[in-house]
This record gives sequence, C-alpha cells and structure tokens, in this order.
Amino acid sequence: MIQTLKNVFKIPDLRRKILFTAFILILYRFGSFIPTPGVNTFALREFFEGTQNTLFGLFDLFVGGNFERASIFALGIMPYITCSILIQLLGGIIPYFEKLKKEGPAGQKKINQLTRYGTVIIGTFNALGMVVFLQNAGPGVVTIPPLLFGFTTVISMVTGTMVILWLGEQITEHGLGNGISMIIFAGIIAQYPEGFLQMFMMVNYGVMPILTALSVVGIMLFVTAAVILVTEATRRLHVQYPKKIIGRKVIGGRSSYIPLKVNSAGVIPIIFAQSVIMMPATIATFFPNAGFAHAIVRHFTPGTPIYTIFFMTLIVFFAYFYTAIVLNPTEMAETMRKQGGFIHGQQPGKSTAKYINNILTKITLPGAIFFAIIAVIPEFMMKFANLPFYFGGTGIIIIVGVALETLNQIQSHLVMRHYDGFMKKGKLRGRSQ
Repeated sequence: MIQTLKNVFKIPDLRRKILFTAFILILYRFGSFIPTPGVNTFALREFFEGTQNTLFGLFDLFVGGNFERASIFALGIMPYITCSILIQLLGGIIPYFEKLKKEGPAGQKKINQLTRYGTVIIGTFNALGMVVFLQNAGPGVVTIPPLLFGFTTVISMVTGTMVILWLGEQITEHGLGNGISMIIFAGIIAQYPEGFLQMFMMVNYGVMPILTALSVVGIMLFVTAAVILVTEATRRLHVQYPKKIIGRKVIGGRSSYIPLKVNSAGVIPIIFAQSVIMMPATIATFFPNAGFAHAIVRHFTPGTPIYTIFFMTLIVFFAYFYTAIVLNPTEMAETMRKQGGFIHGQQPGKSTAKYINNILTKITLPGAIFFAIIAVIPEFMMKFANLPFYFGGTGIIIIVGVALETLNQIQSHLVMRHYDGFMKKGKLRGRSQ
C-alpha cells in the first residue's frame, strides 16, 4: 500500500492531477463558508438544530453543510443536475434534442450550453424558494430589508452554483474523476467528522449507549462492504472470434468477454432521484402559510411511507434510464458483428442485441433494488439511534461509487505507465542470460 502511494506520486502527470483536484476541492470548501449577505447564521443554526433527520438535513448533507450556513454555495450543484435530467428526458421526446445527441462533439457542445442556461433558470427558481424559506425560518434570521435580501440572495446563490459547476468542469478536464460527483463527494465527506465527534460526545456524556454507537458503526461498515461488492459485481458475456487465415498467418480464434456491471449507471440514479424528490419541498417553500405546503413537507420527510416508496421507485427508474443511455445493445451487437465476433447460440445482429438487452434488464433490476433498499434503510435506523447527524445509505453509495471510480482512474494511470515509468529501459535479457 505504501509503495503504491509512492508510485502514484512518481508519475508527474498523475501527481499533477491529484494535486489539482485537491486544490479545487479546497477552494470549494473555502467558498462554503462565505455567507449570503443579510443572514444571521447563528439564528439560522438554531433553527437547523432540530432538522438533522428531516428533508432539510438531507439537502444539507448533499451541499456539504452550505444550506445550514446559508452560504453562497447553498444551492450546491442540484440545479445543474435537475436541468441535466430534463435535457436527457427531452432527448428521447423532442426531435431537436435527439438530433443534437447524434451530431457528436458539436451537438454535445450545444447541449452543454443549453444545460447551463437551464441551470441559471432553475437556480433562480430555487434561490427564490430559499429567500422565502429564510424569511420564514424564524425571527432574526434575515437582517436586511426583504427586497434587498431577495435580490442579493438570488444573485449570490445562482452565481455560487455556476462557480461550483465551473470548478467541477475543471476537475473533469484537468483532474481526477467526474468533477460534479467529486464536488458532491467532498460535501458529504465534510459532514462526517463533526458528526462522529458529536456522537462520541453523546456517548461520553451518557446520552447515547455505547452499544448503540458501536451498532451504528458496524452497520455503516456492513453497508459500505455490501455496496462495494455490488458495485464491482459484473456479468460476463463470452464472445468468440473466428479464425482467419491471411497468407501464412492465422489471425483470430480467440475468446473474449464483455463485462456488464450490475450497477452500470453508478451513482447517477441516486443523485438524480435525490434531486427529483427534493423538488416538491422546494415548491412548497413558496407557500409557507398554506396547508398543502405543510402536508408536502410532512409526507416527503425521510422515513415516511410516501417518501420511501417514491424515492425507491425513482432509483429503480433512473437505474434503467441511465443504463439505457450508457449501454446501447444495438450498437454493441453491431460492433461485435463488424469485428466478426458472436455469442454462442445467438445470431449476429438483432438476435444478439435482444439477448444483450435481456441480460441488462435482468441484472439491472436486482442491482437497482439493492441500492434503493440501502438508500432508505439507514433513514429508519436514525429514528431509533437518535444520531446527531444525517447518516444515510445514499451518502455511502455516493462516497463508495465516487471513490471506486477515482481509484480505477489512478489504477489505469499506474498500469499504463508501469512498463514505461517503473521498468528499467533498455533491451530485455533472455532467461539464459
């Protein structure tokens, strides 16, 4: 392990990527402590003391505590994720977006531009909801006139979201991993040290039994191990390539396989589902005195039956939705046919595509259900354990997924540079020498 870490920093390009990613994440954390003008953070913190196990606590987890501090990064990256979902859904409905998806890099550039415009619109809508929420959070939270507060809050928070988006793009382009996922990863991780410290203090003062604390840690370790196991699980489709005789050489005749992951969509379904399920509560903030708004917040609180069923359904839906985007059985079958490969018992072309699609359908369902269960079970556990911070399977799934993706990228760099960077240069000697 120590030697591997040394090898990581021996590669200039990989070392630069790691340091650049760390630098961007540090900038993000510094920005998280810049407050929105006109907010009394002490009064707001008192309001949030009783919301750790509610939807407010869940949202605060995803934005790294920025919601509780009402910082300029309070909206996090959620407006961008919401807009991305809408654009991808429109890609299968509206011909214009479907045409852009087929235009390659030029079309993708246009989609990215439209997504940014949409992010500003959705971010403005969310920021207005934050204005109403903060003005009704309690006495003394807002310290400046309402109109001025509304204007400065919308400008500050929408700008903060676009800055986060830019930071994420810089990580994707120059650093390690997916920048958006890394931003969310950093926000979730930042919450855990303080939470564990509070839990330790509760045990120390006798507020929480030590057996309960040990049980919580044990469940977290078990859930983490289970998530890693399912995330890395794959179904191998064996592909046979026939022999070809070209001159005096025999080419081909080899057997290979296509690895189909049980969780091909990664952490995206969890992030998408979380973004969608927060929308009703966001809309409800515009009507703080209405009865239906209180009903929405009450029913969409983690642990309630409606929230649980809706959240699990969204995870399963987005698992299939995103798998269909990243894996196209028809294209896989066509590529295999052009290379002369075939799956035993299946005719090349449509038959192979149908077979691959059936396999994806079968392995995606248990994987999606597993992650849906993991995402909601800890929320019920929090009610009985009385944890001082929001701990959910959702956070662990995202942490594990992003960590594994980043480690795979580091491993790819190590394998790619192994012979060039770590083996002695020169002619290889035979064994007799």
